[in-house]
Amino acid sequence: MTDAAKPTGELTLRTLAMPGDANPAGDIFGGWVMAQMDLASGIRAAERARGRVVTAAVKEMAFELPVKIGDTLSIYTEVERVGRTSITLRVEAWAHRSRYNQQEKVTAGTFIMVALDEDGKPKVVPQE
Repeated sequence: MTDAAKPTGELTLRTLAMPGDANPAGDIFGGWVMAQMDLASGIRAAERARGRVVTAAVKEMAFELPVKIGDTLSIYTEVERVGRTSITLRVEAWAHRSRYNQQEKVTAGTFIMVALDEDGKPKVVPQE
């Protein structure tokens, strides 16, 4: 990892890419990576909303590099915007390739989460 290539945001989730998450070539399924990003978005947005949130949309996501079996996947989140009932987050996924002692950004995307009340209806996100 060079000085110019560093994660943006707060480390929100770390997990290990396992053989069960991979195709026969040893590349981790993109859907698994996206699911980890969605989990991290939910964690960060729920903390900000002080309650339940759901994913409303995922925008502008492209896979730049593969994740391999044995990589540690780190998900970084940054709240970009807080609306009335929604929270927009910039989410980055970085693979730490321990066998090469390097960290590379594999994908990034914009996740929009909506705060919900106990009845499952959108609720106002509290002011900080």
